[in-house]
Amino acid sequence: MIYVAQLNLNGRMALGLKVELPGSPPLLLIVGKRGFLMCGYLNMESVEKLGVAAAMISGVKNFEEMLHGEVKAVSSKAETFGVKKGMLGEDVVKLFLET
Repeated sequence: MIYVAQLNLNGRMALGLKVELPGSPPLLLIVGKRGFLMCGYLNMESVEKLGVAAAMISGVKNFEEMLHGEVKAVSSKAETFGVKKGMLGEDVVKLFLET
């Protein structure tokens, strides 16, 4: 199953995408206007090569865990928006929602 959700962060909306996988934790993304928060399934090396703003949180099973989890990796582009390793996912998504 694929789930799409609107996530309200202080009145600003992010898009959540959850893909259930057989015998495995789900693939998760939270997308903002300037970048996205991703689970450990996605490859940070590819993100870096593409020059996109992304941060990675691993070991999560739902959006709530992503928002309260600690960022483990950050792309160079995301760093230009103030994203740093160790930040909470919610704070990262808020930065990605800024215009």
